[in-house]
Amino acid sequence: MNLLGALPARFRRERVLIVGCGDVGQRAARELGGGRRVRLLALTSDAGRRAELRAQGITPLLGNLDAPATLQRLAGLGTRVLHLAPPPSGDGQDWRLDTRTRALVHALWRRGAPASLVYGSTSGVYGDCGGRWVSEATPTQPLTPRAWRRVDAEATLRWFGRITGSRSTVLRIPGIYAPDRTGGTPRDRLQRGTPVLRSEDDVYTNHIHADDLARACVLALWRARPQRVVNVTDDTELKMGDYFDLAADLYGLPRPPRIARDAAGDQLPLVLLSFMSESRRLHNQRMKAELGLRLRYPTVAEGLRA
Repeated sequence: MNLLGALPARFRRERVLIVGCGDVGQRAARELGGGRRVRLLALTSDAGRRAELRAQGITPLLGNLDAPATLQRLAGLGTRVLHLAPPPSGDGQDWRLDTRTRALVHALWRRGAPASLVYGSTSGVYGDCGGRWVSEATPTQPLTPRAWRRVDAEATLRWFGRITGSRSTVLRIPGIYAPDRTGGTPRDRLQRGTPVLRSEDDVYTNHIHADDLARACVLALWRARPQRVVNVTDDTELKMGDYFDLAADLYGLPRPPRIARDAAGDQLPLVLLSFMSESRRLHNQRMKAELGLRLRYPTVAEGLRA
């Protein structure tokens, strides 16, 4: 079902600007549908993507979040904005700041703020919670530079909403997967035989199918409460190793070897180790009650089988 079709008629000729129109942004664009009901716009720094975006009914706008002067034309263009662009790498600046989000909101503010601004953040802002259940009221405790920059972006969004009256929403997103997404399943890692932690050392991990995430983004543009944080995650409650065991069984591949945490540093890359140092389980009641999202893929088992 196209989600916009269920919205009041007065909302059906909006201009939705997508910033960071990658895989999830394009899925959200398909949910919005285009045509006469909404005009779809997307910021891109790559001129070579213009034909690809136009083919999907999306009007490309050339601009670069790392070059604020190129963003001036965004002022007043989008009545609603979906911000999915990642923060900068942190090189050559204060590594705690997301200068891209700061540049974007200043550009949007020049000619009247959008009615709503939705930002795709990460559940990594919660840091390590020792496997405890985490709600949106849980204080952030970022452990990595990328999580610190997400915290800065969230603060920028809250400031923007308070100052302008725009309804800003932060979606805290865990691991995104989908069989039709590049690198969207554990298959390659299973084929390489990459180890996972043994059960007693393992961490809880959280997931959301890319299609369900795109639907949450669209719903948040219209339904989210002002200045609200929402966890966007499915109903799965699994440790990381069990997730890979499940995928291996579905694909008919060998289950990955299990190793102790004190041996992981010699066998796993630093990026993967950082994910294995954080354990939490995300509550998703606010997503269901306030956004009204009914998960198409309530668990990773259903999503991977699809």
